[in-house]
Amino acid sequence: MSQYLFLPLVILAINPTSGTFQDSALSPTQEEPEDMECGRPEPSARIVGGSDTQPGAWPWQVSLHQGGGHICGGSLIAPSWVLSAAHCFVRNGTMEPAAEWSVVLGVHSQDGPLDGAHVRTVAAILVPDNYSKVELGADLALLRLASPARLGPTVRPVCLPRASHHFTHGTACWATGWGDIQEADPLPLPWVLQEVELRLLGKAACQCLYSRPGPFNLTLQLLPGMLCAGYPEGRRDTCQGDSGGPLVCEEGGRWFQAGITSFGFGCGRRNRPGVFTAVAPYEAWIREQVIDSEPGPAFPTQPQESQSGPQEPGEENCTIALPECGKAPRPGAWPWEVQVLVPGSRPCHGALVSESWVLAPASCFLDQISSHSPPSDLEAWRVLLPSRPRAERVARLVQHENASWDDASDLALLQLRAPVNLSAAPRPVCLPHLEHYFLPGSRCRLARWGNGEPAPGPSALLEAELLGGWWCHCLYGRQGTPVPLPGDPPDALCPAYQEEEEAGHCWNDSRWSLLCREEGTWFLAGIKDFSSDCLRPRAFFPLQTHGPWISHVTRGAYLEDQLAWDWGLEGEETETQICPPHTEHGACGLRPEAASVGVLWPWLAEVHVAGGRVCTGILVAPGWVLAATHCVLRLGSTTVPYIEVYLGRTGASPLPQGHQVSRLVISIRLPRHLGLRPPLALLELSSRVEPSPSALPICLHPWGIPPGASCWVLGWKDPQDRVPVAAAVSILTSRLCHCLYQGILPAGTFCVLYAEGQEDRCEVTSAPPLLCQTEGGPWVLMGMAVRGSRELFAAIGPEEAWISQTVEEAHFLAPSGTPYWPPEGSNLCPPDLARASGSPQAALFLLLLTPLIQS
Repeated sequence: MSQYLFLPLVILAINPTSGTFQDSALSPTQEEPEDMECGRPEPSARIVGGSDTQPGAWPWQVSLHQGGGHICGGSLIAPSWVLSAAHCFVRNGTMEPAAEWSVVLGVHSQDGPLDGAHVRTVAAILVPDNYSKVELGADLALLRLASPARLGPTVRPVCLPRASHHFTHGTACWATGWGDIQEADPLPLPWVLQEVELRLLGKAACQCLYSRPGPFNLTLQLLPGMLCAGYPEGRRDTCQGDSGGPLVCEEGGRWFQAGITSFGFGCGRRNRPGVFTAVAPYEAWIREQVIDSEPGPAFPTQPQESQSGPQEPGEENCTIALPECGKAPRPGAWPWEVQVLVPGSRPCHGALVSESWVLAPASCFLDQISSHSPPSDLEAWRVLLPSRPRAERVARLVQHENASWDDASDLALLQLRAPVNLSAAPRPVCLPHLEHYFLPGSRCRLARWGNGEPAPGPSALLEAELLGGWWCHCLYGRQGTPVPLPGDPPDALCPAYQEEEEAGHCWNDSRWSLLCREEGTWFLAGIKDFSSDCLRPRAFFPLQTHGPWISHVTRGAYLEDQLAWDWGLEGEETETQICPPHTEHGACGLRPEAASVGVLWPWLAEVHVAGGRVCTGILVAPGWVLAATHCVLRLGSTTVPYIEVYLGRTGASPLPQGHQVSRLVISIRLPRHLGLRPPLALLELSSRVEPSPSALPICLHPWGIPPGASCWVLGWKDPQDRVPVAAAVSILTSRLCHCLYQGILPAGTFCVLYAEGQEDRCEVTSAPPLLCQTEGGPWVLMGMAVRGSRELFAAIGPEEAWISQTVEEAHFLAPSGTPYWPPEGSNLCPPDLARASGSPQAALFLLLLTPLIQS
């Protein structure tokens, strides 16, 4: 059995008001009947980590049914009374009708006829007045049966402890139930009652464990009346469906019920013992409810040796269990890396995930698997483990049910004939739970996966750090879809690599898994099929979604809670966001608002031209930058100067390693403008750049002014420091431009009006670009500044055909908005307005008023 999960995988931080329970001092007149036999099962041989019970071993265990099926457990405490948990019967503050419930007594297996068992209807359900929800305590309930139970060898009551009863810390006690054997993994047929041995933990030790960060950095405040049992290392626990069942301890030949299964963080998780309702503090409340019953529950006197035993200590050791998986002597020396050897095939690389199981791509074995039938030649398969001189034999192959048609499920589990000793190498890798959230910036590495080639370059090329979920989802997810919030299963994990890829290294013959480190522990975070080109893998299929399947098959894989919690309000967005539209070539123009230093404008390039000139450029495709012709080519020159392009810089000083990208320019492409020098030039880079927050192409707008867009001139205030600044502008029609600036508008250009106080934010010698963004949409490039002008820009739209033909991956959006250039004859200025004195803003105000004055 495993631990009951009272809320979906994660619980909110609990800061409850102190719960209360009734004074349970024993009245001298309330002694238990001497002839009442409790806590004595018939002699017989003897849940996550549990085992089948023997019939009659726990005769007080009952099954509570609703709608014809098992819902919760309970314990018989008197012929007409059953003790269980309040949360089984209270939904949204309302008690469910007793008539909907029945109690099955003397049952061992719930499959088929209930031999020797009998059923009683429930006449009443009683819970303490101060019960509100499970984490606030008082989680117990009494069920009065409509008719007394039929006592016998398989149906007997358990003993209850008095309020003065003390259970010694470290006592080995037993929990029983028909609940899940792992998280979201139901007890299989024939549904035999399970038992698991748990050790009692003192309140100080338990509170210490629950004060450490757990799922989502949340903690739990233990309240009076709560009891903990389990192990710091986890792996043995109660689970969903065990709720209300008993935790019993043997003293003096009798079994006393110490606790009622209540709640916990998941099932069998490390440093997350089960939380039970302590029965002893509720003696008076129980007696008060059953006062008229004959016979009632038995509260035998505690044996003398237990009464004089250790009491609750003031100080108690708090032993935090460390993960038993994911430890590597150094990055790249993976003690879980295995090779599966299949006759006639290349070795397949996988990972050891438990003492007996290896995880590997199912596609390695497609030739051996037909119609999901097991391979006939498993006897000849071998598994090579690190530091093991002889190969291991394979007993079983389990393919993921979706492996044949879903790349994200390309997984298979191989069971070894004999478990390996994990006290030395090899060691298993840690696996993430479903709600695991790998933090942006997590340090990760690529590791071999499947039957691909080894790494094509230095080990440093395998280092990476994770991008944020917004970036990753919107880069590679479907447009218009909501971004998964932290804790929801992600669609992809995206690495940004620590070192630039060297020319000549092609990654498309390799297959990779993604290992990410948290607090010195490595997790197998994602898997990746063959890359589509020579770039390193840009997105990995997350392994979180397969945790339940791996856990179900292996019953022992090392799924671990998240270990790193250094994120807060400054981290990822916690409100649902929608991805901007994509183009036919994918996502472009993405810029998160809460960008870190150095990745504010991922398409902004520094174009360094021989002779000391530095121009602005814009990345329009992974291998192309757009710049102003006059800035990169000297007038009258026909030779291509030496040019270097830098991305991911926020000033003249280089950013820390891992953000800056540099490329040489190998050619300059110009459109064919008869008799004119074209204003725009395309710079071909020496090699493509990998998409990242430092280098991502911008979207291009083919026509008109985007409706409802906010527009900015992006450049540098100082050409020496080159710290990017943005000046707010409005794009004007040619009529307004002609009237305000008293000039003839050159073909293919438009002009802007700066917001008040913004005119001098950007210098103009570097030919800054003009960008626009609509609400919820991507950033788009509208134009590049014309030589020597602050207001005049060469439009991208007229050059759409040339750009698209030269750069196949240019990200053009669908046409939208209003035209720059009105019909012929409509751009004349009103009389005398062109000679208006004052600022352009004042002239624009007069111009807008003119139609009203003339009317």
